[in-house]
Amino acid sequence: MFDLDGTLLDTLEDLADSMNAVLLAAGFPLHELEAYKTFVGDGMVNLVRRAIPGCARNDGVIVARCLARMREEYGRRQKVKTRPYEGIPELLDELTTRRIRMAILSNKPDAATRSIVSNLLPRWRFDVVFGERAGMPRKPDPSTAREIAEVMGIPCEEFLYVGDTDTDMITATRACMYPVGALWGFRKAEELLSSGARALIEKPQDLLSLLGEER
Repeated sequence: MFDLDGTLLDTLEDLADSMNAVLLAAGFPLHELEAYKTFVGDGMVNLVRRAIPGCARNDGVIVARCLARMREEYGRRQKVKTRPYEGIPELLDELTTRRIRMAILSNKPDAATRSIVSNLLPRWRFDVVFGERAGMPRKPDPSTAREIAEVMGIPCEEFLYVGDTDTDMITATRACMYPVGALWGFRKAEELLSSGARALIEKPQDLLSLLGEER
Protein backbone atom coordinates (compact mmCIF):
# COMPACT_ATOMS: atom_id res chain seq x y z
CA MET A 1 0.00 0.00 0.00
CA PHE A 2 1.40 3.37 -1.05
CA ASP A 3 0.79 6.92 0.00
CA LEU A 4 0.62 9.20 -3.05
CA ASP A 5 2.02 12.70 -2.46
CA GLY A 6 5.66 12.56 -1.46
CA THR A 7 5.84 8.80 -2.03
CA LEU A 8 4.84 7.90 -5.59
CA LEU A 9 4.46 11.43 -6.98
CA ASP A 10 6.31 14.67 -6.36
CA THR A 11 3.28 16.94 -6.07
CA LEU A 12 4.85 19.68 -3.96
CA GLU A 13 5.30 22.40 -6.58
CA ASP A 14 1.75 22.15 -7.90
CA LEU A 15 0.35 22.22 -4.35
CA ALA A 16 2.55 25.18 -3.40
CA ASP A 17 1.74 27.12 -6.56
CA SER A 18 -1.97 26.53 -6.04
CA MET A 19 -1.98 27.55 -2.39
CA ASN A 20 0.19 30.60 -3.03
CA ALA A 21 -2.29 31.71 -5.70
CA VAL A 22 -5.04 31.48 -3.07
CA LEU A 23 -2.96 33.44 -0.56
CA LEU A 24 -2.11 36.11 -3.12
CA ALA A 25 -5.77 36.61 -4.00
CA ALA A 26 -6.64 36.91 -0.30
CA GLY A 27 -3.86 39.38 0.41
CA PHE A 28 -2.02 36.94 2.69
CA PRO A 29 1.77 36.34 2.76
CA LEU A 30 3.13 33.67 0.45
CA HIS A 31 5.35 30.75 1.47
CA GLU A 32 8.54 29.28 0.06
CA LEU A 33 8.36 25.80 -1.48
CA GLU A 34 10.23 24.23 1.45
CA ALA A 35 7.53 25.32 3.92
CA TYR A 36 4.95 23.24 2.10
CA LYS A 37 6.76 20.04 3.06
CA THR A 38 5.38 20.53 6.57
CA PHE A 39 1.98 21.84 5.43
CA VAL A 40 0.92 18.85 3.33
CA GLY A 41 0.03 15.29 4.27
CA ASP A 42 -3.07 15.68 6.45
CA GLY A 43 -5.71 16.65 3.92
CA MET A 44 -6.42 19.84 2.03
CA VAL A 45 -8.29 21.62 4.82
CA ASN A 46 -5.26 21.24 7.09
CA LEU A 47 -2.99 22.47 4.31
CA VAL A 48 -5.14 25.59 4.05
CA ARG A 49 -5.17 26.15 7.82
CA ARG A 50 -1.40 25.82 8.03
CA ALA A 51 -0.77 28.16 5.11
CA ILE A 52 -3.06 31.05 6.06
CA PRO A 53 -2.00 33.51 8.80
CA GLY A 54 -2.64 32.53 12.41
CA CYS A 55 -5.23 35.24 12.87
CA ALA A 56 -7.39 33.67 10.15
CA ARG A 57 -7.08 29.98 11.06
CA ASN A 58 -10.00 30.00 13.47
CA ASP A 59 -12.28 31.99 11.20
CA GLY A 60 -14.55 29.39 9.62
CA VAL A 61 -15.65 31.69 6.81
CA ILE A 62 -12.10 32.50 5.74
CA VAL A 63 -11.02 28.86 5.94
CA ALA A 64 -14.02 27.72 3.88
CA ARG A 65 -13.43 30.41 1.27
CA CYS A 66 -9.74 29.61 0.95
CA LEU A 67 -10.46 25.88 0.83
CA ALA A 68 -12.92 26.33 -2.03
CA ARG A 69 -10.43 28.47 -3.94
CA MET A 70 -7.64 25.98 -3.26
CA ARG A 71 -9.70 23.17 -4.73
CA GLU A 72 -10.29 25.27 -7.85
CA GLU A 73 -6.65 26.30 -8.20
CA TYR A 74 -5.32 22.81 -7.63
CA GLY A 75 -7.85 21.38 -10.04
CA ARG A 76 -6.20 23.50 -12.73
CA ARG A 77 -2.60 22.87 -11.69
CA GLN A 78 -2.46 19.32 -10.32
CA LYS A 79 -0.72 17.86 -13.37
CA VAL A 80 1.44 20.83 -14.44
CA LYS A 81 4.69 20.01 -12.58
CA THR A 82 3.75 16.78 -10.79
CA ARG A 83 5.74 13.72 -11.85
CA PRO A 84 6.60 10.27 -10.47
CA TYR A 85 9.77 10.32 -8.41
CA GLU A 86 12.90 8.94 -10.04
CA GLY A 87 12.87 5.17 -9.71
CA ILE A 88 9.12 4.84 -9.12
CA PRO A 89 8.25 3.59 -12.64
CA GLU A 90 10.96 0.94 -12.40
CA LEU A 91 9.76 -0.11 -8.93
CA LEU A 92 6.16 -0.43 -10.10
CA ASP A 93 7.30 -2.40 -13.15
CA GLU A 94 9.18 -4.86 -10.94
CA LEU A 95 6.31 -5.22 -8.47
CA THR A 96 3.99 -5.92 -11.41
CA THR A 97 6.39 -8.51 -12.78
CA ARG A 98 6.46 -10.21 -9.36
CA ARG A 99 2.65 -10.08 -9.23
CA ILE A 100 2.69 -8.05 -6.05
CA ARG A 101 -0.75 -6.51 -5.60
CA MET A 102 -0.78 -2.77 -4.97
CA ALA A 103 -3.09 -0.09 -3.58
CA ILE A 104 -2.95 3.66 -2.96
CA LEU A 105 -4.28 5.52 0.07
CA SER A 106 -4.06 9.32 0.10
CA ASN A 107 -5.42 12.20 2.16
CA LYS A 108 -5.87 14.11 -1.09
CA PRO A 109 -9.56 14.42 -2.03
CA ASP A 110 -10.79 11.19 -3.59
CA ALA A 111 -11.69 12.60 -7.02
CA ALA A 112 -8.31 14.34 -7.32
CA THR A 113 -6.52 11.19 -6.20
CA ARG A 114 -8.21 9.03 -8.80
CA SER A 115 -7.70 11.61 -11.55
CA ILE A 116 -4.01 12.09 -10.92
CA VAL A 117 -3.35 8.35 -10.64
CA SER A 118 -5.17 7.61 -13.88
CA ASN A 119 -3.29 10.38 -15.69
CA LEU A 120 0.22 10.06 -14.27
CA LEU A 121 0.39 6.37 -13.30
CA PRO A 122 -1.68 4.80 -16.10
CA ARG A 123 0.61 1.84 -16.86
CA TRP A 124 0.15 0.07 -13.56
CA ARG A 125 -2.75 -1.72 -11.94
CA PHE A 126 -3.73 -0.75 -8.42
CA ASP A 127 -6.43 -2.91 -6.87
CA VAL A 128 -7.80 0.03 -4.87
CA VAL A 129 -7.21 3.79 -5.08
CA PHE A 130 -8.75 5.83 -2.29
CA GLY A 131 -8.41 9.46 -1.33
CA GLU A 132 -10.29 11.35 1.34
CA ARG A 133 -13.98 10.47 1.04
CA ALA A 134 -17.04 12.01 2.63
CA GLY A 135 -18.04 10.21 5.79
CA MET A 136 -14.68 8.44 6.18
CA PRO A 137 -11.98 9.68 8.56
CA ARG A 138 -8.70 10.69 6.98
CA LYS A 139 -5.32 9.22 7.89
CA PRO A 140 -3.93 8.59 10.49
CA ASP A 141 -7.24 6.90 11.32
CA PRO A 142 -6.67 3.33 10.10
CA SER A 143 -10.24 2.66 8.95
CA THR A 144 -9.64 3.14 5.22
CA ALA A 145 -6.37 1.20 5.27
CA ARG A 146 -8.24 -1.70 6.87
CA GLU A 147 -11.05 -1.30 4.33
CA ILE A 148 -8.56 -1.61 1.49
CA ALA A 149 -7.14 -4.78 3.02
CA GLU A 150 -10.64 -6.22 3.31
CA VAL A 151 -11.52 -5.31 -0.29
CA MET A 152 -8.31 -6.95 -1.51
CA GLY A 153 -8.83 -10.00 0.69
CA ILE A 154 -5.37 -9.73 2.23
CA PRO A 155 -4.68 -9.63 5.98
CA CYS A 156 -3.45 -6.27 7.21
CA GLU A 157 -0.36 -7.94 8.64
CA GLU A 158 0.77 -8.88 5.12
CA PHE A 159 0.95 -5.29 3.87
CA LEU A 160 4.04 -3.17 3.51
CA TYR A 161 2.76 0.37 3.92
CA VAL A 162 5.02 2.92 2.22
CA GLY A 163 4.73 6.61 3.06
CA ASP A 164 6.78 9.73 3.72
CA THR A 165 5.18 11.37 6.77
CA ASP A 166 4.39 10.69 10.41
CA THR A 167 0.74 10.43 9.37
CA ASP A 168 1.56 7.44 7.18
CA MET A 169 3.66 5.68 9.80
CA ILE A 170 0.96 6.12 12.44
CA THR A 171 -1.71 4.89 10.02
CA ALA A 172 0.30 1.79 9.21
CA THR A 173 0.96 1.00 12.86
CA ARG A 174 -2.68 1.43 13.84
CA ALA A 175 -3.76 -0.77 10.93
CA CYS A 176 -1.27 -3.50 11.96
CA MET A 177 0.68 -3.05 8.72
CA TYR A 178 4.47 -2.81 8.32
CA PRO A 179 5.44 0.91 8.19
CA VAL A 180 8.12 1.78 5.63
CA GLY A 181 9.41 5.36 5.53
CA ALA A 182 10.28 6.87 2.13
CA LEU A 183 13.22 9.23 2.63
CA TRP A 184 12.88 10.88 -0.79
CA GLY A 185 9.58 12.46 0.29
CA PHE A 186 8.58 15.48 2.34
CA ARG A 187 9.80 14.63 5.86
CA LYS A 188 12.98 13.62 7.70
CA ALA A 189 14.12 10.24 9.00
CA GLU A 190 13.75 11.33 12.62
CA GLU A 191 10.06 12.06 12.18
CA LEU A 192 9.43 8.76 10.45
CA LEU A 193 11.26 6.73 13.08
CA SER A 194 9.67 8.49 16.02
CA SER A 195 6.21 7.86 14.57
CA GLY A 196 6.70 4.14 14.09
CA ALA A 197 8.67 3.40 10.91
CA ARG A 198 10.17 -0.08 11.09
CA ALA A 199 12.24 0.40 7.96
CA LEU A 200 13.57 3.41 6.04
CA ILE A 201 14.36 3.33 2.34
CA GLU A 202 16.48 5.91 0.52
CA LYS A 203 15.33 5.10 -3.00
CA PRO A 204 12.28 3.29 -4.41
CA GLN A 205 14.18 0.17 -5.48
CA ASP A 206 15.19 -0.41 -1.84
CA LEU A 207 11.63 -1.55 -1.18
CA LEU A 208 12.34 -4.76 -3.09
CA SER A 209 14.79 -5.91 -0.42
CA LEU A 210 11.96 -5.88 2.14
CA LEU A 211 9.70 -8.25 0.25
CA GLY A 212 9.50 -11.56 2.01
CA GLU A 213 11.48 -10.22 4.97
CA GLU A 214 10.39 -11.66 8.30
CA ARG A 215 7.90 -9.29 9.97
